Amino acid sequence: MSSLFGSSGATPDMAARKEQMKQSIQQELAIANAQQLINKINENCFAKCISKPSTSLTSSQETCLSQCMSLYMAAFDQVSRSYVSRISKERGAAPGIGL
Repeated sequence: MSSLFGSSGATPDMAARKEQMKQSIQQELAIANAQQLINKINENCFAKCISKPSTSLTSSQETCLSQCMSLYMAAFDQVSRSYVSRISKERGAAPGIGL
């Protein structure tokens, strides 16, 4: 029985297209996640660190923004690593399931 992505006996060409599509989707998701992270950093760190917007940043505002951004990046990194680890374990437990 065939599906959108080919059948179990798919030709090498179909398998290559399926893999290419899978990689493309993964890249698009990674870009969307990075954009979301940047938007959250901008929104939340600005709200936290800039009480009175002006034409330039004070040194304390720069320090606050830098620390805030570092914390967001570290948290995102940890969540990403945990998510990838979980997905890898789930795929190992259920070999027939995957993206």
